[in-house]
Amino acid sequence: MTQVPQEDPHAWREEYLGMKVLSKHQEELLKYGPKSLSQAWLVGAMHADWKRKKGIKDPPVGKGTQTSLTEALKRWD
Repeated sequence: MTQVPQEDPHAWREEYLGMKVLSKHQEELLKYGPKSLSQAWLVGAMHADWKRKKGIKDPPVGKGTQTSLTEALKRWD
């Protein structure tokens, strides 16, 4: 049984470092990772910016999920 090599989930960080000018704090977060919840939010925001610049879109939400209160109440009737 052969294993399919998987991409490094943190590879985007190296690419993002070269995409734009970052502060020293941002560079350290990308290189060493977040140590607190607020730092994780910053890394998440940088990841979202990287995805936007690359044109990567998340798959749409599947059917069956509640999108509004009105829609949920219609199901009860």
